[in-house]
Amino acid sequence: MAATLNTILFLLIFFCSFFHGSFSCSFTVANNCPHTIWPGTQAGAGTPQLPTTGFELESGGKVRISAFPGWSGRIWARTGCSFDESGNGTCQTGDCGQRLECNGNGAAPPTSLFEITLGKGNDKDFYDVSIVDGYNLPLIAMPYGVYGVCNATGCVTDLNLGCPKELQVMDEADSGGVVACKSACEAFGLDQYCCSGEFANPTTCKPSSYSTVFKQACPRVYSYAFDDGTSTFTCKAYEYTITFCPSVNGVMRTNGISIPPPAYQGRTPFYQDGIGDVVGMVSSSNILSLPMSILLLLILHFF
Repeated sequence: MAATLNTILFLLIFFCSFFHGSFSCSFTVANNCPHTIWPGTQAGAGTPQLPTTGFELESGGKVRISAFPGWSGRIWARTGCSFDESGNGTCQTGDCGQRLECNGNGAAPPTSLFEITLGKGNDKDFYDVSIVDGYNLPLIAMPYGVYGVCNATGCVTDLNLGCPKELQVMDEADSGGVVACKSACEAFGLDQYCCSGEFANPTTCKPSSYSTVFKQACPRVYSYAFDDGTSTFTCKAYEYTITFCPSVNGVMRTNGISIPPPAYQGRTPFYQDGIGDVVGMVSSSNILSLPMSILLLLILHFF
C-alpha cells in the first residue's frame, strides 16, 4: 500500500511539474471576411519559420499552426491575390515576395499585423496588433490563457472607410474602392512621421494627427512607433486565435467593439474599449483537464 501511494505521489509530482514548466502553443487563423484571404507568417531574426509561411484561406475557414516556446514573429492577411500552380503571383495588399509561401519575406505595407514573442518555460508572451506600417483588414487576436489575465486586442473598425485621401490605396483593377490605408510614414517619408533621425526617440516623436485618428478608432493597436504603453500585452497562453474581419460574425457593440461569437465567450477575457469591463474569462483549470483525467485513471487503477 505504501509503495502504491509513493508511486501515485511520484506521478502526481511529475505531471504537475511537467505541465507547469513546459507549454506548447498554437495559432488559429480564422477568416470571417466575405472573401478569400491569403495569410502570411514571418519569423523574427534567429527564430525558425513556422510550419507554413503562407496559404489560401477561404471565407469562413480556419487553419491551426503549431508553434514552440520562444518563437517570435508576425502573422497577417494578404488580399486580392492570384497565384499560379507553382505558387508565383501577386497580391493587392500584404504581398511577400510574390510567392504563396512567404519563406521569410515580410509583408509589403500597408498591412495590419499581429506580432508576438512566445515566452519560454514560465516566461510570459508579449503580443500586439500593429498598424504602424498601415492597415488593410480589421483583426482581433484572442489568447486562451494558461494563467494570469489575458487580454484580447486588435481593431474591428474598418479604417479603409475613413482613410484620408492622401493615405488611400485604391483597387484599380476591380471595384475602385479603398483596399488599404497607408501610414503617414509611408505616404510622406518624413522623419517626424517615421520616428527616425532626430525624432528617433519617444521624447521627440509624438503621435501625429493621422495616428491619433487611427488610435481613437482602435485604442488597443500600435498606431505609431512609440505607442507601447497602451498597445503591448502580456499573457501565458496555449493558443491565440487571430480572426480577420471579426465583426462580420460577431455582435457589434455601439462603441465599435465586437463581442466574440458564442464559441469564444467564456474562454478568455475580452475587454471593452478602454474601460476594462470583462466580457469573458478563461479558467486555468481547464488547461489541466486532460492530465488530471490521466491521474484519476491511474489512481483508480492502483486502488
